[in-house]
Amino acid sequence: MVKVSVGFGVGRNGWGEAVSWILEAERLGVDSAWAAEAWGFDAVTPLAYLAGQTKTIKLGTGIMQAGTRTPAAVAMTALTMQSLSDGRFILGLGNSGPQVVEGWHGIPFDRPVQRLRELVEIVRMAASGERVSYEGKVYTLPLPGGEGRALRTSAPPAQVPIYLATLGPRSLEMTGEIADGWLASSFMPDHADVFFDPIRRGAERAGRAFDEIERHGGGVVAFTDDLERVVPDRKPGFAFEIGAMGSKDHNFYKEAYARQGYAELVDRVQGLWLERKRDEAAALIPDEFVLKANLLGTEAMVRERIRVYRKAGVTTISANPAGETLAERVETLGRFMTLVGEVSAEA
Repeated sequence: MVKVSVGFGVGRNGWGEAVSWILEAERLGVDSAWAAEAWGFDAVTPLAYLAGQTKTIKLGTGIMQAGTRTPAAVAMTALTMQSLSDGRFILGLGNSGPQVVEGWHGIPFDRPVQRLRELVEIVRMAASGERVSYEGKVYTLPLPGGEGRALRTSAPPAQVPIYLATLGPRSLEMTGEIADGWLASSFMPDHADVFFDPIRRGAERAGRAFDEIERHGGGVVAFTDDLERVVPDRKPGFAFEIGAMGSKDHNFYKEAYARQGYAELVDRVQGLWLERKRDEAAALIPDEFVLKANLLGTEAMVRERIRVYRKAGVTTISANPAGETLAERVETLGRFMTLVGEVSAEA
């Protein structure tokens, strides 16, 4: 059974409409809702508010930025959310990038893979109710030579699923070793092995089954028989991702597309973007690129894309239904849920 997730964040009509969106998604059978953070709203506070408005839908951070909170703060937040939501919380973690971590938070972006691994280990230790004593390469608890003591949480211990948003081969292997789930970005199911092969290697090294790991990936959902109307609108977003979401030397999203066979294209797009030729950068994105990264077209076309995601090994399709109004987005989501149910029922 393929599941569906949606995003949760404030739009131009405020938080009231955003909550209505998730209530409609819950009614339609959506499995989980995810809140992100960049350099605006945080990922947790909106979910805490949503926990009191919903009953069944899971609530995940997609993502909480690693390194911007101490491991203990992450653990306390996760335990609080798990209690508030009656066990529906999923802790999604990712490293973000040096532009945000160093520019916004003022924290060195060093040893990101090791930092993320240690963060997961400490959060699990704390959430389990174990006394937290840890000696790693990034974190040491308690600090040596000081007056700190190894403490045990005073909150009720809880199981907290941890999903990782990772892109590079090393971090993907780590995901396979330690994570309960994986959150995709810069992902095309047609090239899923670029991501899933390293996750499999990590899982095998840890003695785990690949299918123990939930795998989320998706894109914009729009129903239309006029692709020329919807495809061009998506191209500037990809140009921004490739050109602006990182520096010339460090752009993890661009590198992920390069590994999927688009190295020459993304180099050219980034070059134009950095020259401030942004319209030209967007114009370079081919229609095929947009179609592979989203679920667009007639019902037959969208149904076939759902099959591609399912065959690739995606367990949850992250859907971003198009629509100018809440009613239009809900209608699109309803149609999409029907198609997902039909595909899931196929042999």
